[in-house]
Amino acid sequence: MASDSFWSSAREETLKSYHALFDSEWPPWLAGILIAIIALMIFLWQSPWGIAAGYVNWGDWVYHFFGASKGHPPLFPWLHPISLSNVGIIMGAFASALMARQFKIRRAPRLEYGKGIVGGILMGTGAAMAKGCNVGGFYTAVAMFSGGGFAMMFGLAAGAWVGLKYLLWEMEHLPSKPVAAKPKKARKEGEGVDWEKVQPRIGLAVAAAVIIIFYLYGIVDKTQLGGWLFFGFLIGLIMHRSRFCFVRAFRCPFMTGEADMVKAVSLSLMIYIAGSAVIKWGYLQEPTMGIYHSFFLGSLIGGFIFGIGMLLSGGCASSTLWRVGEGQTKLMFTLVSFAMADATAGRIFRATGISKWLGKDIFLPDVFSWPLTMPLITVFFLMWVLAAVWNEKTEKFVVF
Repeated sequence: MASDSFWSSAREETLKSYHALFDSEWPPWLAGILIAIIALMIFLWQSPWGIAAGYVNWGDWVYHFFGASKGHPPLFPWLHPISLSNVGIIMGAFASALMARQFKIRRAPRLEYGKGIVGGILMGTGAAMAKGCNVGGFYTAVAMFSGGGFAMMFGLAAGAWVGLKYLLWEMEHLPSKPVAAKPKKARKEGEGVDWEKVQPRIGLAVAAAVIIIFYLYGIVDKTQLGGWLFFGFLIGLIMHRSRFCFVRAFRCPFMTGEADMVKAVSLSLMIYIAGSAVIKWGYLQEPTMGIYHSFFLGSLIGGFIFGIGMLLSGGCASSTLWRVGEGQTKLMFTLVSFAMADATAGRIFRATGISKWLGKDIFLPDVFSWPLTMPLITVFFLMWVLAAVWNEKTEKFVVF
């Protein structure tokens, strides 16, 4: 009886935990904390977290597949750390959507697919110019104390404002009809597959597969690569459960005045920055690691172009991945155009010498010193939060 009582209690608690994790949306602030912790783990694991390099790797392989490049890229996608991390984000969101019984192939109006493609092209071009996307060029760049990260932040904000103004114009002049949902047939008992029950099982199988692949990488002495896949998986799951999206931090203050995502991103950054300072100041990693962005012209203009693109597509580099994982077909087109544009623009900038004119990055502690850099950055992000909260109350910068 005691054994039955124990297992019955364990099963009950497991179900409660499962429902708590997958039947409700996680708060953005919790996601911000968890993402910052994982980003720091990635930094200690090998190098700073990024996303755009993975897109470039995919684009380069498409060029190679169609014979448009000499020789193949140096790393296969399954041997490229950022590519693996990106795949992990997709798989994490896929598993999360399945376990929450939310996975669905979601269609969009025709105009949205065109905007998805154009948005991907703009984001890819902007990422190539800034040498990073909203993650590598802004989020991680700021945490690495890169001057380019702050330049891109201002570019993203300006681009988001322009992109939102266009969307408002489009609503007035090019209204699109919503996609008609197919009527759901009532399932008779014993007939066909009960996807409500099957989805969580598939999701658990996907999660188990990622863990197994991680161990397989370890068996062939590629543990670090397996870690990138696993860390990406965790980020994808967290982002899907919380609907965490960097776009909202730049779009919502102008669209609705909402400041929740600004608070979440700022909190996440402060944790990431504090951890990075310990790692770099303590020489656990090379202090100038992750300092390679195009400051300030490339980061500013690239961020502006990227900001317009993320508004058109409805997703940034990271949210494009996790939304593909939950079945968003529009973002599938964005993913492809982003990868091809990033790879193409990077080649053009290098071949024409434009990259030299976009600037070289600076390491902020070299300019301000470590003791001064930390309080300056802290004050900067506190002011961002306070400005967002003030705007939420007054709607001073809301463009609607």
